[in-house]
Amino acid sequence: MAPFAGLITLLGSNCSKAVGSCLLLACTYVGSLYIWRTKFHRDHPTTIKKRFVSVLIMGVVSPLFVVFCSEKTYFGERGSLPTLLGFRWKGLLQAFVLPLGLTMVLFSGPLLLHYLDGVCGLYLKSRYWMSNLRNLIWLRNHIVAPFSEEFTFRACMLPILVPCFGASLSIVICPLFFGVAHLHHLRERMERSTNTTHAVFQSLFQFLYTSLFGVYSAYLFLRTGHFMAPFIAHAFCNHMGFPDFIEVLSYKQPVRTFLVILFLLGFFGWLVLLEPLTKPAIFSNLVYV
Repeated sequence: MAPFAGLITLLGSNCSKAVGSCLLLACTYVGSLYIWRTKFHRDHPTTIKKRFVSVLIMGVVSPLFVVFCSEKTYFGERGSLPTLLGFRWKGLLQAFVLPLGLTMVLFSGPLLLHYLDGVCGLYLKSRYWMSNLRNLIWLRNHIVAPFSEEFTFRACMLPILVPCFGASLSIVICPLFFGVAHLHHLRERMERSTNTTHAVFQSLFQFLYTSLFGVYSAYLFLRTGHFMAPFIAHAFCNHMGFPDFIEVLSYKQPVRTFLVILFLLGFFGWLVLLEPLTKPAIFSNLVYV
């Protein structure tokens, strides 16, 4: 029994180290956003530019946690730092196309709403894209935030968690750090709102859906072994926003029924396609299998 007890102690120690490292990394990421002294709100250009600097610095700091806190012997010869972080050429195109297509299936209903609202027509206009590329809020929401968050909370945390907890359990544990990290928005909401209850409810709701998305994102990363997969899914979800179920009710029949059916078909289609479209072999993933 002594060797067995020793193994449990060692495992517990390693797991505590992994969780502690990820918690410290999450706190460091959020803390980097607030080191700047500013009186402006989060959407002010000055605040956005300063936070761009913060996440750029975190792009250097976060991989150090993988270097010093991950059990690289678990991965053997396939455990080079770029590979663990999901940066490799083989399977890159598949990691862009398939997760994006899979996520679009999930958003079939909202995509039809965009078409009915005339939003889709904007995507064909170069002026729309040129305007967005000069818009700091758009750049933050669609490029900088998805990239930095997926890099820190997936690419740099999962290599630390997987050797201890395994892939399946890490998919559940990792998003909790991502969800908790979004609770910092509560402070900003309470500063701008007089309704404390509403601000708290918004933050708890955000914690729930960011944690759920985190499960999906972690799944994509471990199944594909590519950083591109969760990044493109995150960017697309940020673009679409949370589905507006209330808008569906504003349409008259039979359009309303068709929209409801499409929302459901999108969800169940996504469930059916999730496993076959993320088979590790498609992406030449030998890292996290």
